[in-house]
Amino acid sequence: MRKPRSVREAEVAGKRILVRSDLNVPLEDGDVADDTRIRASLPTLELLLERDATEVVVCSHLGRPQGEDPAFSLKPVEARLRELLPDERIRVLENTRFNPGETRNDEGFARELADGRDLYVNDAFGSAHRAHASTEAVAHLVPAYAGLLLERELEELGKLLGDVEHPFVLISGGAKVDDKLGVLRNLGGRADEVLIGGKMAEQLRDENPLGFEVELPSDVVAAAEFAADAESKIVPYGELPEGWLGLDIGPETRESFAKAIARAKTVFWNGPMGVFEWPRFAEGTKAVAEAVAGADAHTVVGGADSVRALKELGLVDQVDWASTGGGAALELLEGKELPGVAAIPAGA
Repeated sequence: MRKPRSVREAEVAGKRILVRSDLNVPLEDGDVADDTRIRASLPTLELLLERDATEVVVCSHLGRPQGEDPAFSLKPVEARLRELLPDERIRVLENTRFNPGETRNDEGFARELADGRDLYVNDAFGSAHRAHASTEAVAHLVPAYAGLLLERELEELGKLLGDVEHPFVLISGGAKVDDKLGVLRNLGGRADEVLIGGKMAEQLRDENPLGFEVELPSDVVAAAEFAADAESKIVPYGELPEGWLGLDIGPETRESFAKAIARAKTVFWNGPMGVFEWPRFAEGTKAVAEAVAGADAHTVVGGADSVRALKELGLVDQVDWASTGGGAALELLEGKELPGVAAIPAGA
């Protein structure tokens, strides 16, 4: 895999630097509800400050606003960042997506961002798959480098594309197989076992376009309707009552999946096993999270829902890498080139 040049190589003393961070965090009542991504951005910012950068200007998007919208302002994010890293040399720009040129990868907007900056550092892996003005165009206007988080994401996810230790177990879940078909095809053929849960299990049971066998649930937690308090019961997968929905993998499947994970030496997990936001249908995702965290293997977890499940269970520190990128991680593991990475010159 091509490695972009690192911010570690940059001469930053006395320089004014633009950093594209991933500060796309959830807000609640006008405050930051989860500062994980803000904390993940700190090592690069701290490195630049320690090496005597004159000014560090941070930019990021937040949500998908249609033009300027106070509900998507980065002001609460800036406030939290300043609490974690109080340094007068740091400045945070307003949401890049307030400018329509951002998503069009407009050179004019990129020039506005680059104006007065000596260097550009992309540390937003979660947005590296998007060719936007703040992730791609600006990298062609001033010397560009990869931040520490971007660098680590490429390293950790890249390991899965190389020679991994076997048995290699891939676990995938979520709503749509189409979103993950590329990853399943690229990694699944190299895996020893592919475990599928969630809604996508139904799609693969009806028609498997992958060209190799996958392990599907043998039993499910069935619900009479799509509701948190719906009537539910455990049934064999093939005996789902007419009109009922499978909202989680059942206990037999949980045990089978956990045994497969325990045998593994390399694990990649992306996607929940059911509607884990509802406690009555969260046991499958919980079982997989606990098995992955407890595995004697190199463990990598991607996707916002899977990482969220680990965090809620207090297990995120027990896996080797929890990726901050959803779509970016999937595209990288599909074997695609990420525009935000390709725009940075190769490293030594």
